[in-house]
Amino acid sequence: MNKNSKQELVTEMHERLTRAKAVFLADFRGMSVGQATSLRNELRGASVEYKVFKNTLLDLAAKGTDAEPLSPYLAGPTAVAITYDDPVSAAKVLSKFAKDPQGKFVLKAGVLSGKLLDVKQIQALADLPSREVLIAKMLGSMQAPATNFVGVLAALPSSLVRALDAIRAQKAGN
Repeated sequence: MNKNSKQELVTEMHERLTRAKAVFLADFRGMSVGQATSLRNELRGASVEYKVFKNTLLDLAAKGTDAEPLSPYLAGPTAVAITYDDPVSAAKVLSKFAKDPQGKFVLKAGVLSGKLLDVKQIQALADLPSREVLIAKMLGSMQAPATNFVGVLAALPSSLVRALDAIRAQKAGN
């Protein structure tokens, strides 16, 4: 690769890292072609870019971005996963492959909104419910008080009617 093509790659990766909500690094040594293909397909389904990038070029591209704290982890074969949307779904897929008992895919570190994440924090991120589930829970919580209020308002007229009926029955019995 000549110097101009390397510079273009660094510029393109810098732009991607600038737009990214989360970036994850992993060591992929020993993965079979089938495992790597499966990982790429699942990451693509989660809207995650997965690339193998030269460490020195990635270090240059990370300068001035939220991914800059990842520089110490750029050693050995490194794959980078970049997400622009939902960091939880990316972490779920990556941690699923990292749990492989043969240990051929190893998470190194990650960055979420400029904050460095270690492997345990990435796993905690992966254990969160999906965005849709969190939104549904929030909407349910917001809807519950209104539902209860409507129930109370509906109970008032029916209680009044029962009380008036009891008074009518009592007077009719006398």
